[in-house]
Amino acid sequence: MKWNMPPEEFRRYGHRIIDWIADYLEHIRDYPVLARLEPGELAARLPARAPEEGEPMEAILDDFERQILPAVTHWNHPRFHAYFSVSASPPGILAEALIAALNMNGMLWKTSPASTELEQVTLGWLRDWLGLPERFFGVIHDTASINAVHAIAAARFRIDPEVRSRGHAQPLTLYTSEFAHSSIEKGAMVLGIGLDNVRKIGVDEAWRMRVDLLEQAIRRDLAEGRKPFCVCATVGTTAVTSVDPVPEIASVAERYGLWLHVDAAYGGAAAVAEEFRWVLAGAERADSLVVNPHKWLFTPLDLSVLYTAHPDLLRRTFSVVPEYLRTAEDSRVVNLMDFGIPLGRRFRALKLWFIMRYFGRKAVAEIIRRHIRWAQEFAGRLLADGRFELAAPAPLSVVCFRLKGSDEDNRRLLEAVNASGRAYLSHTVLDGRYVIRFAVGHISTTEEDIDSAWQTISEEADRLGA
Repeated sequence: MKWNMPPEEFRRYGHRIIDWIADYLEHIRDYPVLARLEPGELAARLPARAPEEGEPMEAILDDFERQILPAVTHWNHPRFHAYFSVSASPPGILAEALIAALNMNGMLWKTSPASTELEQVTLGWLRDWLGLPERFFGVIHDTASINAVHAIAAARFRIDPEVRSRGHAQPLTLYTSEFAHSSIEKGAMVLGIGLDNVRKIGVDEAWRMRVDLLEQAIRRDLAEGRKPFCVCATVGTTAVTSVDPVPEIASVAERYGLWLHVDAAYGGAAAVAEEFRWVLAGAERADSLVVNPHKWLFTPLDLSVLYTAHPDLLRRTFSVVPEYLRTAEDSRVVNLMDFGIPLGRRFRALKLWFIMRYFGRKAVAEIIRRHIRWAQEFAGRLLADGRFELAAPAPLSVVCFRLKGSDEDNRRLLEAVNASGRAYLSHTVLDGRYVIRFAVGHISTTEEDIDSAWQTISEEADRLGA
């Protein structure tokens, strides 16, 4: 029986795995971006029950390559252009290994001083890169969806502190764009606010929240005896990367006493480049803001940052401290467990710290500039080709386009491009029309990758007779 892995075996296979990762990153373009198998195919190949006796690492790694790898959709591929391109950069991958080895739980300062204090320092650095005010306190969770729950919960607590003990006392209403991420609605569901009390505000011709419709909805709810409490603006919507008019929304929020949450999970990273800092205009007036380094700051999944101008209020929203979690240092330290739902907290800050130190702001800003420039050039190619049309403005690094044909033509084109293995794109629906999305954001993407994607799209359009 195996009681643990001997150090010499760990060292041998550790070297082998690092070598495999280095080869994978170097030759990743040899893999088809999208997994090529049918639903249930991998599960059918694997044993129905776990082994009674331990198996050799050689066999495990062999099955990883033979069985698991063919079922992988390669999100870390430079030609992954679906959804939002994400990338795990090599410094972040190395940091992940150290995070796993240290295996710390940063719930209390005492349980992991390094985790707690590095998180605060690193998020201060990021706050500076984004041009946010120093009063913003940051905390790391896994995803923007979880951070949305935290922000909405803090907004609810601000207007009704007794909600912690007795629950809701009156109908609350939350406002967001009809193009906001689904996590806002999920947050309302989880917190008991209910989907019926989420007001999805209409958008203008550039898919941005209409402030006049927002104010009308607030006034209507007030007249009906409801309690408006929170408005969520988006900087880089998931479907089209539109940027809501945050300064105007902030004015409405201030006028009616609403908590303003800014979802900048994708678009906020653009502010690292000074000329794109406009994306966060008005965000300095927000009560909370989320940005995801695992989207466009080359950080391995998962790492999402929640900033708030009201850290004490966030703490009072969530803090529950049983005796076994009290320490002598409590009055002098930050205990991050007090600022959210999770008690267990990975040492996520380490990978962001590695990345920010290894690349520096100037390199990160230049990579973001290139991504935006390449997306604009890609949009230009589409406009120059009479077969295609742009379906929405492209302010950042995502281009929404379609063939000048039927929805079925566009669906077939997307399926053909993805089946080629040379690129992976996704879709959305705008004004009832099927639209293809092309996202640029991987740290290793090159102009040649963009050229390859365009060539694939053009060739498949030819085959479809477009």
